[in-house]
Amino acid sequence: MRTFRSQQRGVSLIVTLVLLVFITILGLSAIRTVTQEERMSTQTYDRSLAFQATEATLRQAEQWVEAAKPMPSSGCTSYTVPSATEQVTVCSPPAATATPRWEDSTFTSWADAPTVGTGDVAITPSYFVEYLGSSFPCRPGNASDPMSCKRYRVTARVVGGDTRASIMLQSVYATD
Repeated sequence: MRTFRSQQRGVSLIVTLVLLVFITILGLSAIRTVTQEERMSTQTYDRSLAFQATEATLRQAEQWVEAAKPMPSSGCTSYTVPSATEQVTVCSPPAATATPRWEDSTFTSWADAPTVGTGDVAITPSYFVEYLGSSFPCRPGNASDPMSCKRYRVTARVVGGDTRASIMLQSVYATD
């Protein structure tokens, strides 16, 4: 009687090689997916740090403006903040027809804010403040309110770690 063993010897080798190729392709696909997810999480982390640094700069500049209450008449000027060693850079009211300063590549009055973080995660935001005038209502909606409150537009920007994240934020700050 004949055995089937001699006829099936090569088939197991071929099946094993096909399974090995399939498992290799599956492993390479998993490595590619993990690498892409790691890149995405790094970019999310950088954006989060840049956003937090930009927001901290906005709040710091608002505090400086509240302390100094500068009113520049032309150009951009640095004002010393009372009871502090910092200076705040404030620009005169922008012309209605002018290119916004944050979009103007020739605008050179961006000031560096204090560095946020240390080491590889140290970020130095930059900012400028625009004085918008002093003829705004102090309590909008109140008809008897004097039109004597000042408004400032604070613009802050950050380029995050390895320049993968750029954030620009603005706030309008009101003071009396």
